[in-house]
Amino acid sequence: MKSASSNSQSPVSQSLPTIVFLDHTAMLGGGEIALLNLVSHLDRARFQLLVILSSPGPLEEKLREVSVETIVLPLSPSLVHTRKDHLTRSTPTRVRDALRIVGYSFRLARLLKKRRASLLHTNSLKADIFGGIAGRLARVPVLWHVRDRIETDYLPAKAVRVFRWLARRLPHYVITNSQATLDTLHLTQRARVVHDGIAVAETAPEYRAVQPPKIGIVGRISPWKGQHIFLEAAKTVQQQFPEARFQIIGSAMFGEEEYEQKLHAQALKLDLGEQLEWLGFRGDVPQLIDELTILVHASTMGEPFGQVVIEGMVAGKPVIATRGGGVPEIIEDGVSGVLVPMNNAPALAEALLDLLRNPARMESLSRAGYERVRDYFRIQQTAEKVETVYDLMLQN
Repeated sequence: MKSASSNSQSPVSQSLPTIVFLDHTAMLGGGEIALLNLVSHLDRARFQLLVILSSPGPLEEKLREVSVETIVLPLSPSLVHTRKDHLTRSTPTRVRDALRIVGYSFRLARLLKKRRASLLHTNSLKADIFGGIAGRLARVPVLWHVRDRIETDYLPAKAVRVFRWLARRLPHYVITNSQATLDTLHLTQRARVVHDGIAVAETAPEYRAVQPPKIGIVGRISPWKGQHIFLEAAKTVQQQFPEARFQIIGSAMFGEEEYEQKLHAQALKLDLGEQLEWLGFRGDVPQLIDELTILVHASTMGEPFGQVVIEGMVAGKPVIATRGGGVPEIIEDGVSGVLVPMNNAPALAEALLDLLRNPARMESLSRAGYERVRDYFRIQQTAEKVETVYDLMLQN
């Protein structure tokens, strides 16, 4: 078997346990950024690391930059790009996809045996399925890292039932990125919450009152990410702060170009004009966040965690986010950020206007947001908790 690509590493003692990570995509979504942060901070003196990706993409290069060996084991593009709302397709399609998953799982199992994997750590819902099968075939302990809420507001009802059933049988242990995510799995044992983490500077960033005000939303363009809510709120803010500027940072990734087109039509109808910037996919998101006055998170359903929320907070930016999923585990409403109801553009607009009228409150939220991430969401804390799970699994 030949991999599509790999990057060689310096020799590592074969006595170290080999932790193999698996993700179905190499696009830089929130889960993939979290994976990159994690592997960058695991103890290389204790573990040998290998990442297997099912398709090429930007994550592969990012992993190479932090000296993590990476292999691309290609999966059928039709499976890599299958959207969650396509999981209830016709019977012939489901049978064909199932056969492809089984075939891929056998290939993966052979690779796990060849690399003498000690533990398989899966990082996406699709990777959970074929990784779980491959791990059982190769007799390698499987750790599922579930980063999506397994609920009917996110997945088809049948997929929810199947995934919850598999979660009790395929993995040997389950980590979730929030209590909100864990609650949707209905697991009572062999599971724990490990919040995602981020690198935190030792000193708080100096608060800067950016003028004219610049308000941004960061993330993949998707209906549930709420860019349409952001645009509605922007129009209300524009009427009272005509000098304000708005940025949409991100692009459509998984067949959601039609929604992006609707957003452009909505912006034209709202007459936001040159005050609205479409920045698309960017590799310099931290720098763009640093230039914002306020960061907005506008998801219309419960976010499993909220990677961009902690990114904004650690940068010392006041964050307004929707109250749902794992976000309330990050933000203390009114202390380290502001929570607003989901699907509520007037509430978002009101929160934005309140902050723009009160610079002192923005500075207070900025400082408290940084401190909240510093105390509870450091990437080193995340890595240590994951390593504790590795130790537990490898002892059995």
